[in-house]
Amino acid sequence: MRLTEHELTVALTGVAKTVLASSRRGRKRGADIDQTWDEMDRFKRFKLLDGIGTQIFPVLTDLPDVEVPVGGRPTFTEQEIRESVERKLGEDIGRLRRAVVVKTRVTLVQTALSHLPPRAEGDLRQDG
Repeated sequence: MRLTEHELTVALTGVAKTVLASSRRGRKRGADIDQTWDEMDRFKRFKLLDGIGTQIFPVLTDLPDVEVPVGGRPTFTEQEIRESVERKLGEDIGRLRRAVVVKTRVTLVQTALSHLPPRAEGDLRQDG
C-alpha cells in the first residue's frame, strides 16, 4: 500500500495515543489523552512511536495497493491484514506467542487504518 508521509504520521500518532490511553497510566490519570501526549517529553514519545512503528509500518507497506477515491480511506479485510502480519513475522517464535503477536499487530494496523486522514486530491500523484 502506498501512503504519504503525512498519512503515515497521522496513523502512527493515532495508534500511539490509543495505546497510551489504554495503558495503566492513561486509564489511571483519567486525563485528556491529547494533554497527556503534550506533557510527555520528546524522548518518551519517540520510544512509544518507534516501538509501534516497527510493528505496523512493515505491515502497512505490505498491504495490497487499492484505489482510494478523493475523500476516502483505504479499507482492508481482517484476513488481508492478518496475512500481511504473518508474512512479516519471523518463524523463530512459538505457536502461542505467535498467535498473540498476530492478534496484537492486526489490532494495531486496524487502528492505524482507522486514523488515516481522508485522501486529498493529488496525494500519491505520479508525475512523469
